[in-house]
Amino acid sequence: MNQVYTGYKNSPLSKVLFILSIITLGFWVISKIIDIYRSAVIGAIFEALWLLMVMALFILPVISIIFLIREKVNFRSLHLYTAIISIVTILLLIFLKLY
Repeated sequence: MNQVYTGYKNSPLSKVLFILSIITLGFWVISKIIDIYRSAVIGAIFEALWLLMVMALFILPVISIIFLIREKVNFRSLHLYTAIISIVTILLLIFLKLY
């Protein structure tokens, strides 16, 4: 009754990249919804983090697509979903005008 599971296993790096893409999406959506500069503390935190988030916004999809190609485009890979979330975030920033 010993069965060996030979399914796909995501690497720790793919999990970290996926979590970073979700954090980046959350950061930009919150920055579009909330008036950041109403509070000085929130504005200072935003200003301290925005450069890191811009870099993550454009670096994460490139890294995830590179790893996805190395894995021969596996649909169970988190790299695919990281790229999709990052591209959706970029499109939201381009087309979402809330205020």
